[in-house]
Amino acid sequence: MTPALPASFLNVPIAHRALHDLTHGVPENSRAAVRAAVEAGYGIEIDLQLSADGQAIVFHDYDLGRLAGQTGPVRLRTLAELRQIALLGGDGETIPDLAEVLEIVAGQVPLLIELKDQDGAMGPGIGPLEAATIDALAGYRGPVAVMSFNPHSVAELARLAPALPRGLVTGGFAPADWPLSTQRCAQLRDIPDFDSSNAAFISHDAENLSNPRVHALGARGVPVLCWTIRSPQEEAIARRVADNVTFEGYRAPLGS
Repeated sequence: MTPALPASFLNVPIAHRALHDLTHGVPENSRAAVRAAVEAGYGIEIDLQLSADGQAIVFHDYDLGRLAGQTGPVRLRTLAELRQIALLGGDGETIPDLAEVLEIVAGQVPLLIELKDQDGAMGPGIGPLEAATIDALAGYRGPVAVMSFNPHSVAELARLAPALPRGLVTGGFAPADWPLSTQRCAQLRDIPDFDSSNAAFISHDAENLSNPRVHALGARGVPVLCWTIRSPQEEAIARRVADNVTFEGYRAPLGS
């Protein structure tokens, strides 16, 4: 039986890449952003990439350039190397791994963990990041859920940790926005793998919440989260469909 998404993930807004704010020296997916979200009482969404030595790294991009000002893929650096690389705009703070973030959150707020696709085409070339994630989560106490755009990744998470809530990240998959074939984009757009991947929820692109498949899943009682909301106006519109929002750039009201 697929474990349900805990109600706490629907009761408080979720800070996208944690509660980051570069104008105050707080980069996305940083320890400082995680602490800020905990202090504010928000849920937290973070992203994971894989290091060269098989560790789960809290970092959104595949390449280090945008966020750390260095060249090359994250997955070619070891955990020890990544811990020495400063995040841009963060007053010297370096790239964290999942274990560090878990220590900071310590079950105080819901933690939503997205595993970035490691196959390159949302295919079956997965495994090490899923295993590293489950290893890091061993013994963790508190509301936590995992998700991925790649349905193979979600199915692997279900195999490795049957009791852990997991979901699919979904959206419109416009071919111009994805390094995927037009055919693969069309397949993913229709969310055909929800049941076969043993997902319990979706986190859907807010710009595509009119998708009939989203409404059909919602009518089945499937929790619908959405990303990324950047204003109160966008939040009000999204909540007509979505059960909760993942937000950034403003303070979503608690108790929504």
